[in-house]
Amino acid sequence: MSSCPGAGPGRTTRTDYSSTVATDTQAEQLTRSQAARRQRVIAAALELGAEGGYDAVQMRDVATRADVALGTIYRYFSSKDHLLAAALVEWARDLERRVGQRPPRGDTTAERVIDILRRATRAMEREPKLSAAVVTALSSSEPKVAECQREVATVMDRIQSVAFPPEFDPALRARITRALGHVWYSSLVGWVNGWFGVGDTGAELASAAHLMLDQYG
Repeated sequence: MSSCPGAGPGRTTRTDYSSTVATDTQAEQLTRSQAARRQRVIAAALELGAEGGYDAVQMRDVATRADVALGTIYRYFSSKDHLLAAALVEWARDLERRVGQRPPRGDTTAERVIDILRRATRAMEREPKLSAAVVTALSSSEPKVAECQREVATVMDRIQSVAFPPEFDPALRARITRALGHVWYSSLVGWVNGWFGVGDTGAELASAAHLMLDQYG
């Protein structure tokens, strides 16, 4: 069972990161009040991250802003890295729903994939401090964060798959989407570490998509 469920109903922040509703087994097993508390915890962490970045997300401050006991947070999240990584899982699931509602545009597979990946970075560009905090958290070696890493990768693979024609070889498609997922993540890490600007992430993704996919039309 995943340790990175959606947040459930409740307050949202001004970013796209916390706009989702819980859908997985663990979240469905929460009572309405538990789901609401969990959502407040995630929303508070996102607000603090948006205001001050990774260092501003302190568990005691999250508890105060969410109006929950500190121990309540640790019922759902083992650390702030787990908390922030779980928020990114939510964001990826929300992106998947939005792509389902508005399919990618483009005449070629590469163009459609690029459209999806640019959407994936748009919210991050709007909230640079929060995005840096989330990417930093996702880099943790903590086991529960690793589960979130795998979940984000799985969701991103499903999202990108929408851009491929039905007859495209599934095994090859999986290899390509996995490679593009690595480029997406490494580009975000490069941005967080100051190697280049966040706007360059889109350019890196577009270049990689064209290199891998132009040959297939």
